[in-house]
Amino acid sequence: MTPPLFTLDALHAIYAMRPEAVLEIVEEVLARIEASTDPAIFISRVAADDLRAAARDLLAHAPDPASLPLWGVPFAVKDNIDVAGMATTAGCPDFAYRPGEDATVVARLKAAGALLVGKTNLDQFATGLNGTRSPYGAPRSVFNADYVSGGSSSGSAVAVASGLVAFALGTDTAGSGRVPAAFNNIVGIKPTPGLVSAAGVVPACRSLDCVNIFASSVADGVAARKVIEGDDPRDAYSVAPAPKRLPEKPRVGVLAAKDREFHGDSDCAALYDQAVARGRALGWDVVEFDYAPFLAIAALLYEGPWLAERLAAIEPFLDARSEALDPTVRGLIESARRFSAADCFRGQYRLKELLRDTAQEAGKFDFMLLPTSPTIYTVEAMRADPVRLNAHFGRYTNFVNFCGMAAIAVPSGFRRDGLPFGVTLVAPGQCDDALAGFAAAFHDISGCGAGAARQDVSSAGVAPVPEERIEIVVVGAHLTGQPLNWQLTDGGGFLVEETRTAGDYRLFVLPNSTPAKPGLVREPGYAGAGLEVEVWSLPPASFGRFVAAIPGPLGVGKVTLAGGRAATGFLCEAHALQGAREITALGGWRAYLAGEGGKA
Repeated sequence: MTPPLFTLDALHAIYAMRPEAVLEIVEEVLARIEASTDPAIFISRVAADDLRAAARDLLAHAPDPASLPLWGVPFAVKDNIDVAGMATTAGCPDFAYRPGEDATVVARLKAAGALLVGKTNLDQFATGLNGTRSPYGAPRSVFNADYVSGGSSSGSAVAVASGLVAFALGTDTAGSGRVPAAFNNIVGIKPTPGLVSAAGVVPACRSLDCVNIFASSVADGVAARKVIEGDDPRDAYSVAPAPKRLPEKPRVGVLAAKDREFHGDSDCAALYDQAVARGRALGWDVVEFDYAPFLAIAALLYEGPWLAERLAAIEPFLDARSEALDPTVRGLIESARRFSAADCFRGQYRLKELLRDTAQEAGKFDFMLLPTSPTIYTVEAMRADPVRLNAHFGRYTNFVNFCGMAAIAVPSGFRRDGLPFGVTLVAPGQCDDALAGFAAAFHDISGCGAGAARQDVSSAGVAPVPEERIEIVVVGAHLTGQPLNWQLTDGGGFLVEETRTAGDYRLFVLPNSTPAKPGLVREPGYAGAGLEVEVWSLPPASFGRFVAAIPGPLGVGKVTLAGGRAATGFLCEAHALQGAREITALGGWRAYLAGEGGKA
């Protein structure tokens, strides 16, 4: 059973009552790590006795938990970030060194009272978005161990989603702090480039690298970002915060149909449609824009001379010990040798041209709402085709740091197989604080919770349905992925929950209907297991049009759901069931379609 996530509010409340409870939290962290079923999360850990000693020192030197913003909060860092006295491997044992001082971000977190638990796994030299390119093993998605965790910040994301730490640091050059968040149903905050110091971080592409934060909620991630942000003399690329505002009623850029590529993943495509509908439900003015110039910038990262920046980061080691590298990582970095100095200048010229084009498109919106990743793959599939499939993950992430933008990845839904889908809000640089409010509102309304347990982390305690909306229960062709689902999404509808009816409902295939339709009826006293349904939320006007278009013998009435609450939904008139085939035992319309109904 997945343990509950550590959240800042919960920890602060515990410590406010009993500061000495920090010793108990440390023991709980240690126990959870020992009980974890994923052995590839950590590369190295703070010794148990050293972690206990750090908690006792905190009690002795800062006895008031309110005196420090992250007092007693357990965290982890990606193992390309220096921690004094612990080896930094960057996912390559032969590269390892033992730094004498903490990276700036680690030093600031420790000074804020946070307790370091360990260093997490990563795609070697932060080269990859999938999490399989490490000699220390491949962390897995917390929802299905057959699937990748996302990378390169693989271990950090899984540590948070598994409830082992409250937050974790990763790095994000091409999406490494956003893709793993999506694959594990957590938040990934990628600051404006330079806002968080990269001093003491093994570079991937130094001019583009960002330290990012994984957390269960936007609020927790922002709290950690506030501690670590700020100008740093140790990092020539660092910048001071200069917050910019966003309109209260924003224009939000979404992908036009021609730019939507999900590599055959129809579930993720439908979930993006739902995300756009949720944006409208939040009062956002949704506008389409041309993604082509942003995609062209994204391609520069691995197809252009910026590969040479990865080579520059580790060239002496590569020249001396090339056999020590993961074969895929070695192939990618060594391929940079084909670029000349002239090519690097040509790349810069091309980037400048594309930035003009993107600036023109960016004038249409205040921030973007994009899929974080178009799909997800199994570990087996990724290892069989590591370069092409990995590239799919970066389609909507690779451009962001080139453009100097801020981004926050949040959960947004689940495929029918239970794997998570996420979206990313992307705004101009220095809009980090302003973007956070919109990202938190979207996370709340998605109803996805956080982590493997889908734990509720919304401020209101439940995922809110906006005022002036009406819920509708659907059972057949209007379900997600079914032929008439567009009638809900085009009307500004969004999915509230997947659930079942109460046990006294029966389901039939209506005769003489093309295409086939289900008929749902209630039979008091019938003792069944309930039937698969979805609850959608619609604006009143759309609800009225939707109900008016329902053909007989179907109608609407109150449907009682599992748990006892009722909502308006599709029901069938009893007379229409003459000669109808009952499919109640199958549990729902999708199960019928997956069997003989799909062959009709």
